[in-house]
Amino acid sequence: MAEGTGSTDLKLIGAGLPRTGTLSQKLALEQLGLGPSYHWVNVIADLERQVELWERALDGEAPWEQIFDGHRSTVDWPGGYFYRELMEAFPGAKVLLSVREPEAWERSFRDTIWTMSYGETVMPLLSRARAEIDPRWKRYLALVDRMFWGPQGTFASGHAESAQLIEQMLAHQERVERDVPPERLLVWEVGEGWEPLCEFLEVDVPGEPLPHANDRGTFLERVIDGALVTLQSWRESHSSALG
Repeated sequence: MAEGTGSTDLKLIGAGLPRTGTLSQKLALEQLGLGPSYHWVNVIADLERQVELWERALDGEAPWEQIFDGHRSTVDWPGGYFYRELMEAFPGAKVLLSVREPEAWERSFRDTIWTMSYGETVMPLLSRARAEIDPRWKRYLALVDRMFWGPQGTFASGHAESAQLIEQMLAHQERVERDVPPERLLVWEVGEGWEPLCEFLEVDVPGEPLPHANDRGTFLERVIDGALVTLQSWRESHSSALG
């Protein structure tokens, strides 16, 4: 697929890793007229359809029209994982590389995405319990594994130690800066505010502060609340059957 067609016309591709303020970016881009903005929350909200589409993308297909139908931008993973493919598919789109202080990023990433896969706190234990009774969630966790930890993953060369995550975070940023033409790329930290982003996008600076979303809180709520609802529903259905 050489270029975007149909109703899909991405104007901005977010290549920044998760935990770099991507939910705030989503809200900011939508406020600037580049919405809807696709984000990881879109996957969680529609496991039945979205996981299968991203599996196909990992298998070498390009289902971008189906994934991004009606969207004008994408931030966070899974979109950022495919920034090179999306650059080719949408040659008019600019690329936003969101960054964060490495040690702070590593703590945030480990407390959320890494812990969901490898931790032993309540959150990952609930997630695994849900996977035992919810095939859609089990398939989603397998997708996460492929994107982050498996042979195709961003952190395939190691992630147990803090230094390993940071090394590969920096390597990802270097790849993006090497792959994207300078005139098409903005390296940006959320704390820099509207001005660099608006100048890059050639839009006016809003009169109110850049939106701030609690990425960590949203992540934990989605995983924990989703697991609790699923487990409660399973319990009720089995209680009825036993009764």
